[in-house]
Amino acid sequence: MSLIEPLQVVDDEALAEGIARSGRRGFLRTAIAGNPQAMIGLGLLVFFVLVAVFAPFLEPYDPTVKTGAVYEAPSSAHWLGTDDGGGDMLSLLIAGSRVSLGVGFLAALVAIVIGGIVGVLSGFYGGATDTVLMRITDYMLVIPDIPLMIIAAALFGRNLTNIIVIIGIIYWTSTARLIRAQVKSVRERVYVKRARALGAGNRRLVFKHVLPQVVPLLIANTVLMIALAIFAETFITFLGLGDPSTISWGRLIENAFTGEATVNNAWWAIVPPGLCVTVVILACTMIGQSVEDSLNPRLAVGHLSVRRFRLRPLDGKRSAE
Repeated sequence: MSLIEPLQVVDDEALAEGIARSGRRGFLRTAIAGNPQAMIGLGLLVFFVLVAVFAPFLEPYDPTVKTGAVYEAPSSAHWLGTDDGGGDMLSLLIAGSRVSLGVGFLAALVAIVIGGIVGVLSGFYGGATDTVLMRITDYMLVIPDIPLMIIAAALFGRNLTNIIVIIGIIYWTSTARLIRAQVKSVRERVYVKRARALGAGNRRLVFKHVLPQVVPLLIANTVLMIALAIFAETFITFLGLGDPSTISWGRLIENAFTGEATVNNAWWAIVPPGLCVTVVILACTMIGQSVEDSLNPRLAVGHLSVRRFRLRPLDGKRSAE
């Protein structure tokens, strides 16, 4: 009997891992491919990423050179007009996509790495580790993010590297708390306890059993974090604390306001960059919410109308009618 029980435990563990792998393979198909909202968001995001990647080949003019009059209206020569320096707005938008999206993706990566590590360590080990890490997270969480970003950008310099690190360090707290809650739930599952009883170490438990269950949630949070990082970069740059040597959507909006575009009725200098920021944030939000709904079906059920749930008539009543 003692020889059969370990084999049964191993089989159950292998079965649980197989089910988890098959669920992860179908995760993207269920969360994105089968969801129109996610497909639209993914299409918009991919479009802007391709524009940023191939920006040097898509720019009709050199974005650093004056190609027309100041605040020239849109025309066949300049589809989106010119800015306060006579630069082509379409070329500036395309060039700015590289910086805005680059900062958004890299800052989100920094936040996810820090928050993921803190969340996994806190949720898996618990005890004193959990207490110390969560107290640090709480202290960082209560600090106002906008004043902290302004002070940090002013102290450590106005370059892209500092901005990326600042945004990532400020916004990792929500990821840490989310991942911690998920890890604590996964840690108590039967197949994890069985693997520990069979002698699996903490490293194997984390990388083999815990992380695969946390990765989908991490992906959803990463997409939402990209939107937050892009908005933060735009906000910092608009306040004049961005890198002055780069072109970004936030820089274009700042230049439009400092150059009195509103006084000159040059809407084309403000609306296009603001619209690009809005569309990218909306696309990331659509993808992130779709992934969250697929991870937690109760979120989708919560949106159902009570009118969809009707009592079936009794057989006797149906036959009498």
